[in-house]
Amino acid sequence: MYYIVETDKSFEQASTDLEAAVIQLGFGVLHIHDLGSTLRSQGIAFKEQCKIFEVCNPVQAAKVLSTDMRLNMALPCRISVFTEKGKTKIGLIRPVQMLSALSQDAALSEVPKEVEAKTIQMVDEAK
Repeated sequence: MYYIVETDKSFEQASTDLEAAVIQLGFGVLHIHDLGSTLRSQGIAFKEQCKIFEVCNPVQAAKVLSTDMRLNMALPCRISVFTEKGKTKIGLIRPVQMLSALSQDAALSEVPKEVEAKTIQMVDEAK
């Protein structure tokens, strides 16, 4: 269900490299949520770092939405850079498994496969 890799890069370098890989592979970064900073700004003692990148390929998103509009709640794709016990990691929930749990429409079988291949490539390139 998850695809997570560990990297020797710093949290900030992995974040920078992920953003570059997303753009290089034809997706856009819609927003970056700095979850760690948000939690700390609310007075929560959160020691880890976590940035969630909302990424999207408009052509693929349109295919999904034109087949099943309810799937807008699963978009855009999210890739996270985070720390865990001193290690920097990059990961995502696999689109194939996520969308197959939400829709049984056969017309959607190829889109999540293509998106998953690209998002995994992004993670691997940022690693």
